[in-house]
Amino acid sequence: MTLRHLARAVLRRLLGALAVLFGAATIAFVALHLVPGDPVTVMLGPGSPATPEVKAQIRAQYGLDQPVFAQYLHYLGRLLHGDLGESYQLQRPVADVIGEQLGSTVQLALAAVLVAVVLAVLGALATAGRRRLPRALVGLAELLAVSSPSYWIGILLLTAFSFQLRIFPVAGDEGLPALVLPALTLALPLAGVLGQVLREGLEAALGQPFVLTARSRGLGEGAVLLRHALRHAAVPAVTLAGWLTGSLLGGAVLVETVFGRPGIGALSLQGTTNKDMPLVIGLVLLSALVFVLISTVVDLLYLVIDPRLRSG
Repeated sequence: MTLRHLARAVLRRLLGALAVLFGAATIAFVALHLVPGDPVTVMLGPGSPATPEVKAQIRAQYGLDQPVFAQYLHYLGRLLHGDLGESYQLQRPVADVIGEQLGSTVQLALAAVLVAVVLAVLGALATAGRRRLPRALVGLAELLAVSSPSYWIGILLLTAFSFQLRIFPVAGDEGLPALVLPALTLALPLAGVLGQVLREGLEAALGQPFVLTARSRGLGEGAVLLRHALRHAAVPAVTLAGWLTGSLLGGAVLVETVFGRPGIGALSLQGTTNKDMPLVIGLVLLSALVFVLISTVVDLLYLVIDPRLRSG
């Protein structure tokens, strides 16, 4: 890949990222304005004794008395300057609120992805091209993990390892022990999907002529799998892993609720319930940014995994 091609690819990626962020902000703005309810009433809380005059002052302070299109343009202008606004409910800058919760969710997501990839690779390598019984047992475990809701997996793990065996804490985010069960809860469905895709890719690669050539040179089955078949099977698995990693935010809502952890998932639930528009739009933009970054990382991984793509 020449420098010119690389510059074009980076420019296309930046333009695509801006389009995704603009679309996400617009859709979130429109969706929240379609939800019935008065934001000022939400800010003041139910049963507030505030007079209509006080409500009118608050509405003017936040620009809610302006036409919707004027509010939209004003919000886009603030976004261009990096200002996500102030949370209606928390009365604090949205960037600060998200920043405080982001670390816990990033820690949980990275741990879940790492565990899922390790389980998927080990399971696929151990069963690809093997006899039917171990393949069927691992396949059944993957199917159970994929088809089970995350909150149900979390409750089972809590019952076994927290309430019965008392190995891990029931709730909280203090230390590595508190991270194990939430990470496993998110990782098991991911590992099931990735394992199935990776095994199919490995078995398809094992039927290719280059594998026969490698075997004819005296390579053992383990070396053939690790040095040749795994590289060819990794591209679709990496694509799927990138998409699943980006979707972890949705799964984190339930997992953080079940395990009583702070984080972006719990904050999303709170913002949506309270119709806290600046906070929800800030979280939507964060999700879009995460998807863009993960897509970029996946594209770069393609070049590392398959050298033939570097000449494009």
